[in-house]
Amino acid sequence: MVCAPGALLKGGPHSVLDGRGYGYISFDDDVRAGAEADPAGFVAALPERIVLDEVQRVPSLFTSIKLEVDRRRIPGRFVLTGSMNVLALPTLQDSLAGRLETVQLHPLTQCELHEGQPSGPGFLDALFDGGFPVRPAPRLGTELIDRIVAGGYPPALARPEGRRRANWYRDYIAAQVQRDIGDMSRIRSSEDLPRILTMAATQTAQLFNLSSLSAPFALSRPTIGDYLTLLEQAYLLERLPPWHSNLGKRLLKTPKLHMGDTGFASVLLGASARGLAANRTLLGQLLETFVFQELRRQATWYDDPVAFFHYRDKDGYEVDVVMESRGMVTGVEVKAGATVTSYDFRGLRRLRDAAGGRFTAGAVFYDGETVVGFGDGFYAVPVRLLWEGL
Repeated sequence: MVCAPGALLKGGPHSVLDGRGYGYISFDDDVRAGAEADPAGFVAALPERIVLDEVQRVPSLFTSIKLEVDRRRIPGRFVLTGSMNVLALPTLQDSLAGRLETVQLHPLTQCELHEGQPSGPGFLDALFDGGFPVRPAPRLGTELIDRIVAGGYPPALARPEGRRRANWYRDYIAAQVQRDIGDMSRIRSSEDLPRILTMAATQTAQLFNLSSLSAPFALSRPTIGDYLTLLEQAYLLERLPPWHSNLGKRLLKTPKLHMGDTGFASVLLGASARGLAANRTLLGQLLETFVFQELRRQATWYDDPVAFFHYRDKDGYEVDVVMESRGMVTGVEVKAGATVTSYDFRGLRRLRDAAGGRFTAGAVFYDGETVVGFGDGFYAVPVRLLWEGL
């Protein structure tokens, strides 16, 4: 069995699983009512291979699915998809631990959307192997802003840019907030969720601050915190934990907040490509989230697991994205400008000192024209090489 939470894996008449003999069921109101009335009978009547889409709407099915899996262990028999992380919900009666594989499906990477597979070694390979080859790379300029605003959801990108694309993102967010989160959590103030999500978007790529998020609402801070957790379970935002050389100290630090995709973040913030070009502060925030999410997506096909963090020490030195894999540590800073100086590596140098011999390399992304070495494993790297290959 595969549980595939996220936005992209769907069944239906043109499913990617069509050729493998899979049936497809989506839990609309009628089907949902029948499944809830008789979960055991519903599961017993399913075909040999089945995609159950939006399964988070019927958490009572999981116990019956578990019994059926135990009765007949056929790998891949059930493919459970959904736009919520149903495994994190308190209403789930059975976790199916040891009986399923979970795959989070992210929006598409830039190389999937525009370039196909990278033509050379990937960016993560270079970071963890300790260096970058010098090569030219034309500036992106306004194209970079266009990519940030567009985001990575294929149905949105299939629409013309502008109002029609923005409407898709608005409809998607409304469906997530009002239908999936509202139905599953039975929260009392669902009308506040879109406003809370918009407030969270203003904090993307910043240290998480529950007090400032809570200030505009007549809700307690614990309630706001619970709502933010629900938004995380819907893959609309995520908290990036802090890195520390002493693992036990990570929980004492403040996470960073990142939106799940810069396309819907731009819509929530009312940021067009033209407006973003004029607002350098917001551009810097969304570019950092854009790079972080691109790295997260690319890490899903990296050979070894990659853990993601941010770094900030007591003196205020920061690194936007810290990654660990195979016991090694690397870091990335993000700049919206076209020039890089030695000063831009000050946080990466602190990270290197903290990580010691585990540190491999550090990079500052910029919209420049060539890879430039700054000594001791530090490089300025044109941002387009993140997805074009090296």
